[in-house]
Amino acid sequence: MWALLVAIVVGFIAGLIARAIHPGEDKAGFLITTLLGIAGALLATFAGRLFGLYEANSSAGFIASVIGAIIILFIYNMISKRSRA
Repeated sequence: MWALLVAIVVGFIAGLIARAIHPGEDKAGFLITTLLGIAGALLATFAGRLFGLYEANSSAGFIASVIGAIIILFIYNMISKRSRA
């Protein structure tokens, strides 16, 4: 349970960082960006542990969380562009 809470907090921070470094225009609001960051962090955290890339509480987990958040934010922006066009 503790790992899930830590992943959510890290995801919140990763979502903010992903929004700051994501290239292009971002129409998602603060709440959507935060939720996408949490989703990316959870995905990266559990996928990295599943594949044995890193252990819990390592710095690679945070880096992977930021990368996962950027990927999910990018996918969200691609989908939302298609629906607006």
